Amino acid sequence: MDLRHLRYFMAVAEELHFSRAAERLHIEPSPLSRTIKELEEELGIMLFKRDRRGTHLTHPGRVFLEEVRRVFMALDHAKQSVKAAASGYRSTLRIALSDNVAQPRLAAILARCREEEPDVDVRLFEVPLSVQLRGLRDDTFDAGFSRSAEVGDAIIAQPIWLDPLAVTVPTRHPLLIHKEIPLPELLRYPLVMCHPEVCAGCNRQLQRILRNSETEPLVVEHVTSMDMMLTLVAAGYGLGFATMAHIAVCKHPEIVARPLGVEGSILTTYLLTPDINPSPQLSGFIDRVMENAEC
Repeated sequence: MDLRHLRYFMAVAEELHFSRAAERLHIEPSPLSRTIKELEEELGIMLFKRDRRGTHLTHPGRVFLEEVRRVFMALDHAKQSVKAAASGYRSTLRIALSDNVAQPRLAAILARCREEEPDVDVRLFEVPLSVQLRGLRDDTFDAGFSRSAEVGDAIIAQPIWLDPLAVTVPTRHPLLIHKEIPLPELLRYPLVMCHPEVCAGCNRQLQRILRNSETEPLVVEHVTSMDMMLTLVAAGYGLGFATMAHIAVCKHPEIVARPLGVEGSILTTYLLTPDINPSPQLSGFIDRVMENAEC
């Protein structure tokens, strides 16, 4: 087993389609199939199930995918650390971001870090919450941001920002007669929601808010980015959700934002850190974040 086997496996696992994975890797499908077969034979485990409905990861395949992603993440960390050292940085902080939390407040904190500690290289990694939590426990990451306080043992979750929730609505939509959109009226329409795994913390907070109504939401699409949500909302697929901070940054000419008329419609962002004594560099980063906290 070498990195080529792992790279080919990850492409098929993410595309779930051999031809598309081959195009992504710039190879023919037949050598890709042979490589995956070699990998399955070496492991003695079937990683993919193929049937008339397409290609699917088996449960061992899903577990293997998480481990393979960690391998490539570790390699990327090593490359970045070497480049940072060669550029004169003395230390590196590895910060994980989940739930699309990057926003102006984080940019301001990073700018302060560059100004006040220029010899510390701050590296950002956008990852699902599950990857962030594992990385905080095994020292892949030094700290992280997410919208979940359900982090388990050995991790501290501190609430730092509260953001009012808005509904994203296409222009000329009937709901725009409301200054605040009532939840029962909202749930008459299909919704575009954040992905329950990639954006797990955000999805959980939204689900808790939507439970204020007895009507079951009709979710037509799950997305992993704000850009995709805005695209689908503008195209009329459904209504979406965003914070007012995101709306201010990601303005779309064919979308209007309205507050959701539910008391407590706020998304909370958390700073996650391992439950250990932080390094001086990490301690300084935490202090800057807490100085900007609103909770």
